[in-house]
Amino acid sequence: MSRTAPRSIHTPTSPLSSSIPHSLLPSAPASPPTPAPSPSPTQQDLDWSQAKEYEDPQFRAIRTLFKDLSTDERKRLLGEVLNMCDTNLLSFVKDFVTPRLQKDPMMVLPDELILRVLEHFDDPATLTRASQVSKRWNAMVDDDMAWKSLCEKYGYETISKKFLGLSAQKRCEQFHKAELQVNGCQETMNPDEAVKFLKDVWPEGVEDYQSFFKQRYMVETAWRSGGHCDSRQITPDQGVVTSLHLTMKYIIVALDNAKIHVFDVLGNHLKTLTGHVMGVWAMVPWGDLLVSGGCDRDVRVWNLNSGTAVHVLRGHTSTVRCLKMSDADTAISGSRDTTLRIWDLKKGICKHVLVGHQASVRCLDIHGDLVVSGSYDTTARIWSISEGRCLRTLTGHFSQIYAIAFDGKKIATGSLDTSVRIWDPTDGRNLAVLQGHTSLVGQLQMREDVLVTGGSDGSVRVWSLADNQPIHRLAAHDNSVTSLQFDHTRIVSGGSDGRVKVWDLKTGLLVRELGSPAEAVWRVVFEEEKAVVMASRGGRTIMEVWSFSPNAEPAWPRGQPPPPPPIISARDSRSEAEVDVTMTDATDADGP
Repeated sequence: MSRTAPRSIHTPTSPLSSSIPHSLLPSAPASPPTPAPSPSPTQQDLDWSQAKEYEDPQFRAIRTLFKDLSTDERKRLLGEVLNMCDTNLLSFVKDFVTPRLQKDPMMVLPDELILRVLEHFDDPATLTRASQVSKRWNAMVDDDMAWKSLCEKYGYETISKKFLGLSAQKRCEQFHKAELQVNGCQETMNPDEAVKFLKDVWPEGVEDYQSFFKQRYMVETAWRSGGHCDSRQITPDQGVVTSLHLTMKYIIVALDNAKIHVFDVLGNHLKTLTGHVMGVWAMVPWGDLLVSGGCDRDVRVWNLNSGTAVHVLRGHTSTVRCLKMSDADTAISGSRDTTLRIWDLKKGICKHVLVGHQASVRCLDIHGDLVVSGSYDTTARIWSISEGRCLRTLTGHFSQIYAIAFDGKKIATGSLDTSVRIWDPTDGRNLAVLQGHTSLVGQLQMREDVLVTGGSDGSVRVWSLADNQPIHRLAAHDNSVTSLQFDHTRIVSGGSDGRVKVWDLKTGLLVRELGSPAEAVWRVVFEEEKAVVMASRGGRTIMEVWSFSPNAEPAWPRGQPPPPPPIISARDSRSEAEVDVTMTDATDADGP
């Protein structure tokens, strides 16, 4: 059969359209059909590109005719045909055409652009869902760059920068060199201790940013809505907890009944240190060494491994009220006898007696060779540890100083006059007076350019030291704030109203309340995956050990979406209360 020239095609607007039977003319324009889903691997696309043997010859002729048409003629023919379709047929066309118009960006874009797009995701659930789309998507989401970006956005980058990509041995060396500070207590570690600490902070299997992010995310989720609490009575006899420390190996509790109890980090009792004959009011651990002091005026040095006293240092003539260590061999004590003493712990002797204050030395802090002290004489002083002399006196408060913090760049002091003052340690200038508390400021902590304060008015306040302006005012407790600590993520506060609360440092919102209310909370300390609460409950001295470590079984398997973030309360419903003195100071009196 000889091939004939294609016939001209008339568009719907041509005169031929009038010759179309009325029954074939389209009705009103059809409503847009429901979008079709993307094709899945099991969905088979319809394919009529090839004729079958049993196919009607007319369909074969139509296919041949359409193939011979030009692009413009094909468009005109398709338009004519679509105008003749009803809603059901148009929906069929939509379902048939849509998948062919979709393009998978993972298939057509360069890897560099895909990774740049993934870096903008700020929800780990989105990334994990994307990894389930196809093998190609899974391979791109598995790239560490996207998870590194998430670590940065969630504030996990500080730790991961130091240790990711290093071998286990190198990480241990980095930990050892860092001389980490845990809750303000300097930690020196031999290689074996470094390995143990590394396993606690850096779990096995964490080798990339994805596994690191997952581990940290699970810890943060537990802090917000989970965690496991082990509560126990620590001693049959009654006693007010005066000091609490959580170290790499121990939980150490000092009481006003002259006893010091040592537990492992799980809360199992190891030993009781006996030797003080009156209440213990201050202590500081350093590795396996512990220095303590109290109402019996003695400073005692203990070996925590053996539980024995290494030295009994005498010289103070009144209660030892505060203690710090500048290194493994040097401790500084402050007393109600108005003096500070610098002790050589190796030789068991007093190296210097620092004289200058006119009333009880209530608090002190150390940075390098400098020690700063706050006193009931309303002044703070800066001393040289090596020279054993006063460098300058800071005057400005109108009442007793109860708390002091020093980071080497600035000094912060909290006073009974309700103010917090910021000082320059180089020349002693008063840089700022922070007003807002309405009663005694007895809790202070400084970290980088952030200062957090707690008062006996029940409030917790967050300040910026960059411009000395308030950031947050938290109506935390109905009574005095007895304990306060914060890190780069959260603030944990305890009050004499018996409550322990966790706050978001950035937003100032209440995250949760740990446990049920007690009669009073004496002390709270925490580190990344653990918190210890000392409280009075039912007339008993109770220790609660909270663990926020991820479960042994993975709660967020690789490739599965993480648990949804918990709902955070917009504000604490409690109002601020005004009280004049803290519970601790009401019972803080010298023995005979």
